[in-house]
Amino acid sequence: MSGRVRLILVRHGESVWNVEERYQGQADSGLTAAGVEQAEVAAAELLARFGTPDLVVSSDLPRAWNTAKAYLRHLDLDAKQDVRLREADIGSWAGRTFTEIAEEYPDDLAEIGRGADLRRGGGETFADLRRRVWQALVDVATMAAGGADGGATVVVFTHGGPIRVAAAAALGLPMPGHLSFAPPVNASLTVIGYAGEQKNNSVVEYNSPTTRAARATRAD
Repeated sequence: MSGRVRLILVRHGESVWNVEERYQGQADSGLTAAGVEQAEVAAAELLARFGTPDLVVSSDLPRAWNTAKAYLRHLDLDAKQDVRLREADIGSWAGRTFTEIAEEYPDDLAEIGRGADLRRGGGETFADLRRRVWQALVDVATMAAGGADGGATVVVFTHGGPIRVAAAAALGLPMPGHLSFAPPVNASLTVIGYAGEQKNNSVVEYNSPTTRAARATRAD
């Protein structure tokens, strides 16, 4: 691969379950009116700051894909959907409120806060999430670079969990390195400078809000 690839990770706009403080995982509740507006603001900022990218890729979950579509309307590009960019599978926790889970699983949450990598609701571990998300980013970076001497720009629409683990993976932090990163706010931008699967990668920018309407919600 020739040149450094700029990976711009965009968290989806506000969803209904973000407002209701429910875990989402790979279930979906759709964007709120504020989330639709955030997607438009994010699209404008992406265009103003980065111009036309070489590639756009998105999680296939509706909240991410609908955020991506606000941006794609301004481009003569098709986006690729990649299921590996989905949020973590949290099994039976999906759709339940943070309060309910805190009351029923206080010990699990305490262990997770200390860095234990449990299968929340019987779903994935964070290590599982990190492996699949980082491999997806390696693949799209390699595809976008394609031998271009000046590197390439890839815009990726995804979720809070994938953004946190991707930042940790880019810096080579051992598990649970993602705990060093705050949950990204809705429609925020994170920029990774990708030079290769195992070398000299950087987190250029993390969790930069694109709108004052962004909510500091949990990553799920």
